[in-house]
Amino acid sequence: MNVLFEEDGAFKTGTIVADNDSSLQVDTASGKRVKLKAANVLLRFAAPGPAELLRQAETAAEAIDTEFLWEVCGEAEFGFVELATEYAGHPPTAIEAAAVLLRLHSAPIYFHRKGKGRFRKAPPEILQAALAGLEKKRQQALTIERMAAELTAGQLPAEFAPLLPELLYKPDRNKLETKALEAACATTGASPEVLLQRCGALPDSHAYHLGRFLFEHFRAGTDFPAYLPAVDPVDLPVADVQAFSIDDAHTTEIDDAFSVAMNADGGMRVGIHIAAPGLGFRVDSDLGRIARQRLSTVYMPGRKITMLPEPVIAGHTLAAGQTVPALSLYLDVAADLRLLGHESRIECVPVVANLRHHDIEPLFNAESLATGLADFPFRDELQRLWELATVLEAGRGQPATNQNRKDYNFLVDWEADTPQGNGHVIIEERPRGSPLDILVAELMIVANSTWGALLRDAKIPALYRAQAAGKARMTTVATPHEGLGVDCYAWCTSPLRRFADLANQWQLISHLRGDKPPYPPKSADLMVALRDFELTYASYADFQRGMERYWCLRWLMQECVATVTAQVLKDNIVRLDAMPLVLKASGMPTLVRGTRVRLAVGAIDLLATEAQADFVELVEIRPADCADAALDEEGAAAGGE
Repeated sequence: MNVLFEEDGAFKTGTIVADNDSSLQVDTASGKRVKLKAANVLLRFAAPGPAELLRQAETAAEAIDTEFLWEVCGEAEFGFVELATEYAGHPPTAIEAAAVLLRLHSAPIYFHRKGKGRFRKAPPEILQAALAGLEKKRQQALTIERMAAELTAGQLPAEFAPLLPELLYKPDRNKLETKALEAACATTGASPEVLLQRCGALPDSHAYHLGRFLFEHFRAGTDFPAYLPAVDPVDLPVADVQAFSIDDAHTTEIDDAFSVAMNADGGMRVGIHIAAPGLGFRVDSDLGRIARQRLSTVYMPGRKITMLPEPVIAGHTLAAGQTVPALSLYLDVAADLRLLGHESRIECVPVVANLRHHDIEPLFNAESLATGLADFPFRDELQRLWELATVLEAGRGQPATNQNRKDYNFLVDWEADTPQGNGHVIIEERPRGSPLDILVAELMIVANSTWGALLRDAKIPALYRAQAAGKARMTTVATPHEGLGVDCYAWCTSPLRRFADLANQWQLISHLRGDKPPYPPKSADLMVALRDFELTYASYADFQRGMERYWCLRWLMQECVATVTAQVLKDNIVRLDAMPLVLKASGMPTLVRGTRVRLAVGAIDLLATEAQADFVELVEIRPADCADAALDEEGAAAGGE
């Protein structure tokens, strides 16, 4: 005697070896002996053989009309043998009974299981809903198949256009478009961004990277909402100074300028003048909310997204020929360059010149200072400020800048069209630590530390930058910045482009005027602003570094560079000599940090911002202490590349 039974959700057959009434021992068709409870047996049969029963039953089940079965069965619960008897019109054979069982089991939306071998027909309304759901899934599957086929053929489905940013940067896997894109990627072996670029959805690789950033931070676009304009005080005194700024050629948000007034005794009064947009609008104004939302200007090669609207910047930037509101710190300096005292003022400052690095550095540099400066505008003022800066730097015991590091300027001509997309890039190297750099850095440090201490002593909270044990962080408590060698350091000197500086400026203005500060002690709003600023500022900086990496790769392709020289950072991680680009080099032997090598540049993927680099030869072995002191940090940041 043979039996049909269910095990682990599957129907199986076997031959009875021992029948103990309540339990059976059965040899299955696969040769395995199992013990069954008698209650688990669905059907006992003598013929056909166990394996043959299921084979013939499956064939017979295919011929049974499921809808007909549903129509003829009653409303009450039933067993499959009962329905098989009614369907066949006679006591069913084992094959007929098993065929009905298989058909019932394969149609769960028509027949609901109520036990072993027992079923009940689905109510009409539930059945119709289930059938509608099946039809919807069928149509969706056809849509996915059609869209995937179009993508594979290099055509963009019409449904994709409004969803492109989402599909590229934050796909919803429940959407049909995402499923179609995944299916097409599986078929072609391409990544989503590569596949969509093939379909013409991406203008160029730059648009892809910029789009990711905008999707994350500026999903509503970069245009400013409507706002009430800034209104500056009309009764501010005009400073009796001739202020000048020192910036690179592309700076438009000019936050700081300087002035020097010589005294008869050889001393001088040095003015550090900081643009004061905080006088023109309050924390709770339209512009205040805009600045609070954006938190910082976003910089990238060839473009920027400003924190404040251009009209506000134009009305407060320290541009030559303008007399603009400013927060001024005056330093009284003795003839021997000792600081005798300081004074802070809210005033209007006439700006007479914007000195640019590319114009001044050829005339004012370490060599010309040693041999004698030629005659040029503001020569004497710059020399005295340089002398003061060296004293300030020595007094802190820390260098104002890392003189081993290099800065790079990225100039993008968007009118030029290249095979890689719009934009022809020029990368200019500028060593850090020039006299102009030190001069500006030291005066900014003294302003930020002096104003930070002023707010600390007045018990007015501010946003400080602190550093201990090599770790820097933002805080509302005035704590030392060990890297700069100062007791406290509040960001105050870039209010046109950083919210932290603007918030501190509001605090300073209220203190100097004797008003209640907008952020009182223990202000929860200031703590939230600190957290948001620190996270956002770091994210913007990461984006800037990522875009610089992109443009370095663009430059290599643009110039058809075949080989480059680089310095070893660690293991096979190197940084190129001519640009801030860190790569992993294949086939490189174990070399000490700072060793210079030559690499062959291979395939470059602008979407993934990766490049193949292969070791060619050793160029120069350098002691580790001669290598760039910042390389370890940069190499660690790029270790995942």
